[in-house]
Amino acid sequence: MERPEGPLAWLHGAGIGESLALLPLIEKLAARGFNILLSTGTTSAAVVISPRLPAGSLHQYLPFDVPQFLARFIEHWRPDLALIAESAIWPNLFFEIKRHKIPLILVNARVAQDSFRPWGWIPYLVESVLEGVDLCLAQSEADAERFSKLGVRHVKVAGNLKFDVMAPSADRKEFASLTARIGARPVWLAASTHPGEEEIVMTVHRMLAQRYPELLTIIVPRRTRRSDEIAALARSQGLSVLQRSREPRDAPLPAVYVADTVGEMGLFYRLSGIAFLGRSLLPPGGGHSPIEAAKLGGAVLHGPHVGNFAEIYRALDEARGSATIADADTLARVVALLLKDPDKLRKMARAAAETVNRLGGASAAIMAAIEPHIAQLMVETQRWET
Repeated sequence: MERPEGPLAWLHGAGIGESLALLPLIEKLAARGFNILLSTGTTSAAVVISPRLPAGSLHQYLPFDVPQFLARFIEHWRPDLALIAESAIWPNLFFEIKRHKIPLILVNARVAQDSFRPWGWIPYLVESVLEGVDLCLAQSEADAERFSKLGVRHVKVAGNLKFDVMAPSADRKEFASLTARIGARPVWLAASTHPGEEEIVMTVHRMLAQRYPELLTIIVPRRTRRSDEIAALARSQGLSVLQRSREPRDAPLPAVYVADTVGEMGLFYRLSGIAFLGRSLLPPGGGHSPIEAAKLGGAVLHGPHVGNFAEIYRALDEARGSATIADADTLARVVALLLKDPDKLRKMARAAAETVNRLGGASAAIMAAIEPHIAQLMVETQRWET
């Protein structure tokens, strides 16, 4: 692609979550007169994010962390500002941005405790990498403290951009079709599941089916390529199963529905008022963000291993918008309780939605923090045009 004329803001988000989190910031920067270049590191992120970018924005894949690849990329695009939303630290990326004298700002920045420890073993290397960071806008006080210990000189807490992202959309025809196919059946959702968790979810399904024989369990695996494996597991346990990517359209829904398509989480969160979030039941876990589920009116259930999103889950738990689940028995009991008591389900979902809305505002805080850089760029642009 050709570089557009005028100031260019380059934003990078590694995967789907990081890229989506950048959307509020992208919209604000575009409104300030910047051309937008968004880079991602995965094809799935590109599929999800590209249709949601403002008109005129460009998407490219980030090259491998090799100096000559990155240099060619940067020299072609000549960005005026680099905003990186990545939990990983890529040495050559940071070095090349600084070598080309581009302001480097870490946004929505976080560093998990398990990532922080290894960097602490090589302090001189990490300090030389991070000394090129002009500003680090951390998600939380804990993240800010870790970045400061790693050697970043200018660190501020700005909050989590993911709270500002609009809830994912859903195709109206698909929603109407699936709603009609589900009918009055009780339904619950297991989202972003990882190996080992699907077996627990199916155990829960069998336990619940004794009370709710028409129960529909929707599983959205984190990696769609595991769809065949999950379907085979369901059949081995005597459960009827369909995979969305290859089902006969309008076929009767089975006991287990494997939603193995990309970019449809908004659809499945809307279909179920109960959302269990994966990568949380089995160690080491780490969790996945519950923000989209909460914004779309879901009661959130999660396991104890949510270290990467501990603060979000703590806020939801304290507001009674989510509940911590230790094992299959507990998960079955809580899902059964919510299916039996619609009023309790509505209260829990409302508490979750109110909590994530209250925690928003990071995009405004980030724009205020980077305003000096924007103002300087605009002055330089005006001088050049004059």
